[in-house]
Amino acid sequence: MNDMDSAATRLDAALKRLEVALEAHLTRAGDPAALKAEIAALVEDRARLADELDSALARERELQTLADEASDALGAAILEVRAALSPAEEEADNGQG
Repeated sequence: MNDMDSAATRLDAALKRLEVALEAHLTRAGDPAALKAEIAALVEDRARLADELDSALARERELQTLADEASDALGAAILEVRAALSPAEEEADNGQG
């Protein structure tokens, strides 16, 4: 076997190893078009989820504002009821004391 045959054999072996490595890499990585489609779907999902999160946070702020208003109104109503009952309680205490 001469030098050219030896070099050709080594080149052939190297190309076979490269082909096996490339096939293994493509198997792990998958189809590039499928990966691009999957990435696009993930980007779209992320954008949709970000919009939903923004909407949910805005709704949470609205609900918190309403809860605060309801709490203030309830507190005011309790004070009014106490104020209305106070003279009646004083009268009841005066009549018994």
